[in-house]
Amino acid sequence: MKKLIRGIVEFREQKLPDYSQRFRDLAYQQVPDALFITCADSRVVPNLMVSTEPGDLFTVRNVGNLMPPADAQGHSEGDLSEASAIEYAVSVLKVPNIVVCGHSECGAMKAVLGGKADSLPPNLAKWLHHAHPAAERLASGDRLDPSLSEHDQLSQLNVLAQLEHLMTYQVVRDQVEAGTLTLSGWWFDIGSGDVLAYRDEHRAFVLINRDNAERWHGPLSGPEQATFMLKPQDSLWRRQDHG
Repeated sequence: MKKLIRGIVEFREQKLPDYSQRFRDLAYQQVPDALFITCADSRVVPNLMVSTEPGDLFTVRNVGNLMPPADAQGHSEGDLSEASAIEYAVSVLKVPNIVVCGHSECGAMKAVLGGKADSLPPNLAKWLHHAHPAAERLASGDRLDPSLSEHDQLSQLNVLAQLEHLMTYQVVRDQVEAGTLTLSGWWFDIGSGDVLAYRDEHRAFVLINRDNAERWHGPLSGPEQATFMLKPQDSLWRRQDHG
């Protein structure tokens, strides 16, 4: 706790003067660029990874960067917190982007892969059930990058599974189909610090560096384009024709 308190004092004394106007501008409204869904892992720091400022990201963090799907009536099959964040971000804040970002060496993926979920505390075990669709795909032989460890392969497949879960929400599906919302799948390699984006044409996660970013989007100062878009009738799990 002393480390955290010391950090607050350092922020107040050293950084707050540079951010004072920014916070005044944000005091009564926010217009974030994206809903960023990622793991609660302490090694994953979204604002550091994407060099964003206060007000840029509306963030949801949980164990395993999971997003429970909605049922036929539009109600979440899991915790309402994640579902309400989706609805608020899309319907109220009108974010143009949703990013699901997984990461390497994820403890949640290791638990799912190792069959340990049932031995975990009851709430955690039930929560990890939302990663089972990805685990089933891995068990069936689906691979995005065979060079990775099994748990990292699962982590990447899990990003795609959670994107599909997002598309079960009518508010998301409507905006994606209208072209006003983009879904992106990213993966953070903790050891290297690299961030990769899922590219459907390669059916793989590809390094986000300057050359690739400008190839996908044009000049980085130009208009944004989708890095990944998932249509409800086009399940990733059914597409086997990508090399």
